[in-house]
Amino acid sequence: MAVFEYQAIVRLTGKTVKGVIDAESPAAARRKLREQDLSPTHLAETFGKVEAKGAGDGVGATRGRISMREVSLATRQLAVLLQAGMPLVEAMGALLDQTSNQRLRRVFYDVRAKVNEGGTLADALRGHPRVFSQLYVNMVSAGETSGALEAVLFRLADIQEHQVKLRNRLVSMLMYPIFMAVVGTGMVALLMAVVLPRIVVVFEKQKIAIPFMTRALMGICDFTRSYWWAVAIAAVCVYGLWRSWVAREEGRRRWDAFLLKLPLMGPLQTKLVCARFARTLGTMLESGLSMMNALDVVRSVVQNRVIENALDDVKSGVRRGRDLAAPLKESGVFPPMLVHMAELGQKSGQLEAMLVKAADAYDDDVEMTVEAMVGLLEPVMIVVMGGFVGFLVMSILLPILDMSNRM
Repeated sequence: MAVFEYQAIVRLTGKTVKGVIDAESPAAARRKLREQDLSPTHLAETFGKVEAKGAGDGVGATRGRISMREVSLATRQLAVLLQAGMPLVEAMGALLDQTSNQRLRRVFYDVRAKVNEGGTLADALRGHPRVFSQLYVNMVSAGETSGALEAVLFRLADIQEHQVKLRNRLVSMLMYPIFMAVVGTGMVALLMAVVLPRIVVVFEKQKIAIPFMTRALMGICDFTRSYWWAVAIAAVCVYGLWRSWVAREEGRRRWDAFLLKLPLMGPLQTKLVCARFARTLGTMLESGLSMMNALDVVRSVVQNRVIENALDDVKSGVRRGRDLAAPLKESGVFPPMLVHMAELGQKSGQLEAMLVKAADAYDDDVEMTVEAMVGLLEPVMIVVMGGFVGFLVMSILLPILDMSNRM
């Protein structure tokens, strides 16, 4: 069954609508549209474009893209339909009727077509790596193999909703400092670009000696005004060099190691990586994957070369028959709490639950750490921006005081 993009006119209202529809042929697609009181004006088959568009679908919040929240909502809806006893293909059809994002609908059309042809759901999802992560696909595969697909989908929806809530929480905490930084920078730029030059013109007409502080600020303003293009080119070149260096394996490893060693950001980065590692590994093990396959998936989601290299050593140790906790401890990268939780989970036979609890603890710790950093950042920003504004005010007031004394 093919998928067609259409543009049609609603017969009752005359309104033009766009969408996608599946049918055996263009004639069948036009017939289905007419049955829905639509008069098609344009019809084009989208198979062949679904893969290209699916490959470019990132997880973001911009218009026309597929957000993680939309994927998590669709995952939960599919799990509910399957739990109610509906066959997978029919459940995918019902899910299409509830999906408003056209790009996500195209993806689901393609997934349903492949499942209808006899493929597995995991193989169909694997064709859209930008929409469905490796973790998502492997968990669905484990659910299909174990016969617990509904439970796995519910667990996936919980994971994605937790990630969305955590990200939104962090963004909301950072909004106020960012707003302060933007407003403060704009105020300083306005004083330097508009107010200060006019004051200097008045002083020059009065033949008053301009203090060094004021002349230094005017020099910065003149340089920025005259050579802004050079500053922009230099910034772009520096960014390009950094990107090319980070794109290399050695450069990426050194950069990730540098991030882990930063005074405040290093421990925060470590907690984020450990939370992602523990939650992913615990969830994969709960879904029925073997330890080696779960570690392969975990390595692809930690997004830090130092941790990835450490996980290679952990995998080698587990392959030789060792417990998980010992290689984690020997790596020297993972914090003691995670190692102790893994060791306790192995002794009690509840490794999966202990890993999930460790992930919850690290997520809570991340929130508290970010909240403390934001609380510390606000007075620091006030002091810094106050210092800049005070410097500008003094640069303007000193010549004015000098002029008043002469008068």
